Parts: sequence; C-alpha cells; structure tokens
Amino acid sequence: MTDTAIDLDVTEVERRLLARWPETRIAPSLERIRAVMEALGQPQRGYRSIHITGTNGKTSTARMVEAILLELGSSVGRFTSPHLADIRERISIGGRLISRDAFVRAYRDVLPAAEAVDREGPIPLSFFEMTVAMAYQAFAAADIDVATVEVGMGGMWDATNVIDAQVAAILPVGLDHVDQLGPTRLDIAAEKAGIIKPGSVAVTARQTPEVEQLLRAHADAHLARIVVEGRDFGLRGRRASADGQVISVDGLAGHYPEVPLSLHGRHQAHNAAVAVASVEALLEDTIPLDVLRRALGSVRSPGRLEVLPGSPAVVLDAAHNPDGARALAAGLADLGRRPTVAVVAAMGDKDLAGMLAELEPVVTTMICTRNSSPRSLPAGDTAAAARDVLGADRVVEIGHLGHALLEAVRTASALSGDGGAQVLVTGSVVTVGEARSLLGL
Repeated sequence: MTDTAIDLDVTEVERRLLARWPETRIAPSLERIRAVMEALGQPQRGYRSIHITGTNGKTSTARMVEAILLELGSSVGRFTSPHLADIRERISIGGRLISRDAFVRAYRDVLPAAEAVDREGPIPLSFFEMTVAMAYQAFAAADIDVATVEVGMGGMWDATNVIDAQVAAILPVGLDHVDQLGPTRLDIAAEKAGIIKPGSVAVTARQTPEVEQLLRAHADAHLARIVVEGRDFGLRGRRASADGQVISVDGLAGHYPEVPLSLHGRHQAHNAAVAVASVEALLEDTIPLDVLRRALGSVRSPGRLEVLPGSPAVVLDAAHNPDGARALAAGLADLGRRPTVAVVAAMGDKDLAGMLAELEPVVTTMICTRNSSPRSLPAGDTAAAARDVLGADRVVEIGHLGHALLEAVRTASALSGDGGAQVLVTGSVVTVGEARSLLGL
C-alpha cells in the first residue's frame, strides 16, 4: 500500500521522511530536486525570494527578513533548518508554523513526483530534498508574495538552490562542514557564491578580503550587483538593553536610527543590517522607520542567545563551530558578566577544541554531556577535550542531558556573585532543542 492510499498525520510523515537519506548525507547534484520541481510545475517560480547563506546567523536573519516583510503587509513563507523540536518549524507561512493539515498536504502533493525520481535513479530523494520541495509547494499553495529561504549547507549544490532568488544574502563565511564544502574559507565561499543568480543583488556581510574578492568575481561573472557591509550599508551604532539592543543602520536606501532589536549580541546587530539591506534590495526602496522598529522590536529567534528569565537565568544558544562560539562569548558580555555554568553537548564532526577555546574565558564550570543524536560526541570525549582547555577542576561529566541540566541549575544556584549566576546550554542545535523541551518550552 502506498503512502497516498493511507491516512497520514505529521508524526507518520516525519517518520517516513526520516527513513530517507539524512540531511547530513549529501550528493553534489540538483538533478533530483529539479526533476521533482519540474513535475510539480515549478511552484518556486511563483513568488519572489531572498536566499540566505553563510556559516552562522542564517536562521536569525531569515526570521528578521520575514518580520520586516510581514510588517510591510506581504504574505511571506519562510524555510529554515534544522528544527529545534517540531519538524513544522522548518516551514512558516504568514509568520506561523505551517498547519498540520497543510504539512501533510504538502507531503502528499510532492510524494508522486518524489517516488518517480526514486525509481529512476540510484539515489533516492533525501530528507532535506523532500522538505525543500514540500516548503516550495506549500508556499505556492498559500499564494505567498515572498519566500525567505535559508540554505541548508553551502549553496551551489544545496537543494534550496532551485529557486532563482532576486536577492542573495551572504553572511560571514567561516570554517564549518569542511569535509563536504572544502578545507579553506575560499573553498567554502565558492560553494556559497553559487546562490548568486544572473541579474540578482548579492548582499554580503563583512568578509575577509579574499572572500569578498571571490564573491565579487562571481557576481560580476553573473551580471549581478553586489553590495558589501561596511561600504554600501552597515551598522552605524548599537547599545545593549535589557530586552536585546538598540541599533542604528545605514541601509542601501535610507538611514534607520534607534531601532529596537529584541535579539542579543553584536552579531545579531550585524545580521539585522544584512536583513535590512536585503529587504531594501528586494523592494528597491526604503523601509518605513516605524515598520522596521515594530518588526525588529518583536522578532524572535529561539535557541539563538535566547534568555529564559528566572533564578538562575538560562541562556540557550545553538553555537556549533568556533565562529559561533566566539559570537556567543561576546554576546554573553551584553547580558552582564556573571558566573556561568555551561552545559555542552556537541556533534562528533565539529571543531570541539576550537569551540571550547572560545568559551573558556566566559565559563566558570562546564558540564559535558551528550544529546540523543547518534552523531553526538560521547560525554567522556567532550569532557576529556574540555579538561585540556579549562582544567580538570572546572569540568564535570554527566552522560544524560536532563541530569546535566539539573546539575547546572544546582551549581549555578550555589554560586555567588553580583547579579547571580546563569546556566548556558550550547554545542548543537539538537542540544538546544532537547533542552528547550526538557525545560517545558
């Protein structure tokens, strides 16, 4: 009996999606996803889009773009990955998670084309390719105006790249996924440059000179316009606040002073500047200041320097590479320096030593654990690496994430200091997602 002949719900659809190739397993080809989209009638061509790549900050930037466009009155679809707790987080329509019925409907709509592709080639459609196709189909069914789409990995060969986005936003390029994308920043940048389409506008954050040169060359070769943070637009100023920060942005088309941003950290201020410039590039116009203030003043990005009030406060951040950990460490300073008990569970294919080196100056005690993913590094391995960086007296090993959270709360509660202590949970999107669930979010 085929999937189309039985009753499905979100749980069953997710189970069937997870039975496909995992999203960490990729093959450098758009052939399969293109075949599916062609069979579906190219739904991704029915709306404008902003395509977002970079090493860190993609989800938050996509959420900021979405918030601005929604406040402008546009009908918006957002695709981001991975999800924290609910697979439907990957697809947002009108600022809300896709409904359960619409999620199942998107799967049913895509399935016949996917099964045909599966039969025709040696490699079946992956989990990620299926969710991309479902998102693009769901956006078309909802008759959206604009899609804001986060690249899964890289850019050129990423399944999301079947869209011809009017705007390509490129956040800072760092070292991550080096086994798939290449060992140097230039290798990785070359992959990410692949989302720049002929005639589009490429909006790039500050990059190293070599990366910027590569992106410029790619844009020029594709007759695309490129605008660069610090030259064509940028962050004029910022100050931390209890609710996040207040920023001033010089955009491509206008100046936006004293804009509240409900996200913490200087890196989020720079992400906001890219989001503003990307929307301006799409509109070819300024954004009304009151619109921008409402949008960025209320935007949320769960698991990205997310502060849960309480005693002790809990900070959740999905940093999973050294650049992300560096931004996290700097962001903690905005919250006020205080004793910090970190709960860390990372994946085995990440630069753990580099992450730990960035976190060492801001962590009082580190509790090393693991998450439920089979890719998670064992707690003992994380603890051994942490002892090399922090010293044995600052490291605790606890094999279960829930128990590690309880111990972190107890330890933080026992620590003294001005403003009290805080708990930090980091190391992986999976770690943060499971922690949010354990904390009842």
